[in-house]
Amino acid sequence: MKFLFDLFPVILFFIAYKVWDIYTATAVAIAATFAQIGWLWFKGKRIDTMLWVSLVVITLFGGLTLILHDEEFIKWKPTVLYWAFAAALLVGSLFLRKNFIRLLLGEQLDLPEVAWSKLNWSWIAFFAFMGVVNLFVAFNFSTDEWVNFKLFGATGLMLLFVLAQGLFLSRFLEEKK
Repeated sequence: MKFLFDLFPVILFFIAYKVWDIYTATAVAIAATFAQIGWLWFKGKRIDTMLWVSLVVITLFGGLTLILHDEEFIKWKPTVLYWAFAAALLVGSLFLRKNFIRLLLGEQLDLPEVAWSKLNWSWIAFFAFMGVVNLFVAFNFSTDEWVNFKLFGATGLMLLFVLAQGLFLSRFLEEKK
């Protein structure tokens, strides 16, 4: 359910784009992200830092798209978000000596330090890669193809990556039995 909840703005963006246009879709994505935060606040649930960052980035780049009537800004939004996450993980690891992946998942998983380190670095690499892939698709294909990639391609790559991470982690989880 959390995965679908996280995809809520992307799905609404996709539908709005297919029905109307990129500008309506952008406004819908901004509104959907505000609605996500509002819903969590109303339910008294914790709002993840990632969702706050996403709200800032969609509002900034979506707002520029709407104000300047230039779709290139919204196409940069996923890359900026991916690279912000990669940078946060990198800064945490190199300068703060903190593994943010471990901080997020440490209560659910008991892993050796080497596994936490590999997991952190793999997420850094994945987010950096996804930023590059988004730019490649955004500026080498039509807007329609980019919107399709945003929902299906990026989501598919994320699912494959998470499954690969699950396989990687299963080795360590089985050893704990």
